[in-house]
Amino acid sequence: MHTYRRLLTNLFLLFLTACSSAEQRDPATVLSQSWAQIEARGRNQPVTLMMWLGDPFINDYMNKYVKPEVKKRYGIDLQTAAGQGTQVVQTLVAEREAGQPSQIDMAWINGETFYQLRQIDGLLGPITDKMPNAKLIDFTNPYIGTDFQQPVAGMEAPWGNVQLAIIYDGKTVPNPPRSFAELPAYVKAHPGQLTIPNEFTGMTLLKSWMIALAGNPKLFQGKFREEVYLKWSTELWKQVNAIKPYFWKQGTTFPEQLATLHQLFANGEVAFTFSDNDAEVDNKVNLGFFPKTARAYVPAPGTIRNSHYLGIVKGAQHPEAAMLVVNFLMSPEAQLKKMDPNIWGDHTVLDLSRLTAGDRSKFENLPTRRYAPKRAEIQHLAFQEPAPEYMTRLFKDFRTFVIEAK
Repeated sequence: MHTYRRLLTNLFLLFLTACSSAEQRDPATVLSQSWAQIEARGRNQPVTLMMWLGDPFINDYMNKYVKPEVKKRYGIDLQTAAGQGTQVVQTLVAEREAGQPSQIDMAWINGETFYQLRQIDGLLGPITDKMPNAKLIDFTNPYIGTDFQQPVAGMEAPWGNVQLAIIYDGKTVPNPPRSFAELPAYVKAHPGQLTIPNEFTGMTLLKSWMIALAGNPKLFQGKFREEVYLKWSTELWKQVNAIKPYFWKQGTTFPEQLATLHQLFANGEVAFTFSDNDAEVDNKVNLGFFPKTARAYVPAPGTIRNSHYLGIVKGAQHPEAAMLVVNFLMSPEAQLKKMDPNIWGDHTVLDLSRLTAGDRSKFENLPTRRYAPKRAEIQHLAFQEPAPEYMTRLFKDFRTFVIEAK
């Protein structure tokens, strides 16, 4: 009889524990906690971050700095898993359909992926109002508080702020085309030197080119407009196809990864590559990957500037630990390390006027941009990101009207 009662008692306690655990995984319950409670619960937990792993220097920042730091500070075992864009969305949808808890706690996202995750209600939030370091960010800045024309609204945390730049080898290209208007004539006069990668950075280049052709960036603000896209993408494909035979490999093939194009540039097979990070050239030169003659610039009338973000998955098994990681990645210490061109060279999202005098001085005195333009020099050459549908359509139409066109 006593054994039976003990069994019932143990089962009842197990039931209560399970209910408590399920209740605490409820998003509203997670977000109702104070930061002190979040910090206490997040300690000594594992966290899985799904992110692009295509750059060895970014990977080093995560593996050699971030992972040891969050382990030391919070006992968090941070693991990174390869995946970006639709891979993140597809993974979460598949887990949800299978009725499984997510194996991902957080993801590196922006723009199109942010839009898709909002469509499936896949993000925990709002989260930034809970995080102490978010107070150091100016969310009224349109290049930070708006992601592909979508208000961030606390549903993702800013991580870095960048602008598309063209990188060239000054040894072989003494006079690069300084505007999109000059680009077609230059490519024809210098065949084989340039190509367009069929991935995110290549599409950002094409978006910038399309906005430049339109001559009015405001046409691309707000919701997606079919008539605007059709008119100016048609003009874009005319220009691209007119110079396609003068691209690398006569336009018969296009790199599917930016890393491939970077390698072609490093090997001297092409004279140009591109980066969504206007300061990446300094990082790659300092680390010996690009030649010391590499330089970067922003062509007139401008290119797209945006921020990239960190989102926490709504079904995350360790949401509090993920919040601790995100808050750390927005800290002055982590942002300064990331902005160092010898580490990553990714521009900070912090509003320097909100920092202590000591921290502000560290950012202002960081040795940077010997090969890239100063931020102040390209402020007037920044376009806001258009709505996500422009990127989706460009991906599809670039393959249809350029890559596969005969």
